[in-house]
Amino acid sequence: MEQIQQHKKFMRMAIRLSEQNVDKGIGGPFGAVIVKDGKVIAKSANKVAASNDPTAHAEVAAIRLACKKLKTFDLSGAVVYTSCEPCPMCLSAIYWAKIETIYYGNTKQDASSAGFDDEFIYNELDKPMEKRKLPIQQVLRDEALQAFKLWEKSPMKTDL
Repeated sequence: MEQIQQHKKFMRMAIRLSEQNVDKGIGGPFGAVIVKDGKVIAKSANKVAASNDPTAHAEVAAIRLACKKLKTFDLSGAVVYTSCEPCPMCLSAIYWAKIETIYYGNTKQDASSAGFDDEFIYNELDKPMEKRKLPIQQVLRDEALQAFKLWEKSPMKTDL
């Protein structure tokens, strides 16, 4: 029972962030809290409008803060509480950060009803590249491969 109370506590934080963001006129109704070992590591609301950054969704902003605080890009063992089911970009960021579990409040259908519809992105990803609305073409692959060859020899290379 205590674990359920913890989940509710952190989810309420995320929900509160989403509400405050709207109340203060900062941005969209989204909030996220990242927790590790039962402690809040980072929290953020949506900052897209405030920062003119389309990638500044609450989950991405919270991941950036958590990684900065912990001085790592690997958030293994962390949990994210988000006021809404993550969009495709946020879901990808959560996977890349190696976050262990996602807890969410609103569904993507709830978000769509409020004017935040990501369905077109999911649909686009299912299509072959040549059928997508956004033109995408490969250019200078052989030259671009040089960076990967350099990376293979780099002391910075880490196993993901």
